[in-house]
Amino acid sequence: MNHRNTASIRDANAPWNLWKIFLPGVDEEAWQDAARKAAHVLSNLPASSLGSIDEMLEAVLMERQFGEGHWRLSVAKRVYYSIVRPILPVSIRPLLRRLLLAPQKERLPLDWPIEDRYVRFQFEMLRNVMDGAGVRSAPYIGLWPDGKRYAFVLTHDIETGRGQKFVRKVMELEERYGFRSCFNFVPEDYEVDLSLLDELRERGFEVGVHGLKHDGKLFRSQRSFRRRVDRINRYLKEWNATGFRAPFTHRHPEWMQMLNIEYDSSFFDTDPFETIPGGTMSIWPFMIGDFVELPYTLPQDHTLISTLGEKTPRLWLEKVDFIEQHGGLAMMITHPDYLLAPGCFAIYEEFLKKMSARTGYWHQLPGEVARWWKQRLAMDSSVPPDGNSGPGNGAVIGTIRMDDKIVRGDVPTSRPIHLLPQIAVAALQVLSLFSLIPYLI
Repeated sequence: MNHRNTASIRDANAPWNLWKIFLPGVDEEAWQDAARKAAHVLSNLPASSLGSIDEMLEAVLMERQFGEGHWRLSVAKRVYYSIVRPILPVSIRPLLRRLLLAPQKERLPLDWPIEDRYVRFQFEMLRNVMDGAGVRSAPYIGLWPDGKRYAFVLTHDIETGRGQKFVRKVMELEERYGFRSCFNFVPEDYEVDLSLLDELRERGFEVGVHGLKHDGKLFRSQRSFRRRVDRINRYLKEWNATGFRAPFTHRHPEWMQMLNIEYDSSFFDTDPFETIPGGTMSIWPFMIGDFVELPYTLPQDHTLISTLGEKTPRLWLEKVDFIEQHGGLAMMITHPDYLLAPGCFAIYEEFLKKMSARTGYWHQLPGEVARWWKQRLAMDSSVPPDGNSGPGNGAVIGTIRMDDKIVRGDVPTSRPIHLLPQIAVAALQVLSLFSLIPYLI
């Protein structure tokens, strides 16, 4: 990644820009010292041994801690995704996916479905900064507009023409519960219904671009990526789309700077079941060069249902609980191709029904979330606010307060955002492991 983009990553994703806390006199060196003291939280990870915030952010958010070859697929995976998978019956794919990808969980150093170390690292840094400043509370710019505790975003990837025909059913379901979502289409794998794209936008949904072809070849080499990127950018412009997700979540943060996008959602906080397992460990948006990264943070539908055999949305809801507690982004990917199955559709509907009964979240399209994040990034937190007035654009001034070793953030009309007690985190992880037992024995 070039120097300009590296600097952009460092500045935009620095902890003082995440928290936007008003602490006059606290400089960058104070944050660097706080990061060094908090590094122990990133236990058993390469990032914990690095000396500066810059290096830690590069290691964690850019997934550099997984090594230089992280973005390269093995020969076996290249053959499977580009040659074998396209000719397999859809009914057989979940079994092969289970055999191929489920063992990756044991090798990945990240926990799943909840990986809390980067979250705890951020809160520990904040506690150290407040300790050093000798304060127990301070005002800050709330993470989400209008005092909302967390953000909730729905997205879909349409892999085939058959899935495209099911889009309207998914739209109708979401409208019934008061939700809107983004549908990502593959431009050159099936004949995209342009009238459907118009209808989606007219009904308040969003349209995104899902690669060029769903063939696993987009990131085969930098040369092949360059050959495709001009066509992808053309579809982004023609469809008036600002967002992108790569097929199979193949990704490369440096090459993707060639995309003319406002946001991407090909990365995730933790996922051992993807073609390139790993994760950014972040439940918050962050910047990758010139675009906002909106990492998906809820397990994918095929992982939950086909790979793990779940019959309820419990893992989705448990992860939402964790994200709510920490003021993060709950972003979901589902696939109309898989939702065609009655059991999958019923589980998704149950999830939407339960989410519609909850309060306190900011439900928005991903394009709006990306725009908000860039607006908040530009807000000035160097001058303490006058009274309780906010900096505009829906931003709300709340209060970060330290209670023993737990940092809490209050915003008007909302419950505290706080660290989930470690016993609860452990309990959630144990519950998730029970669901994996049938595939590990």
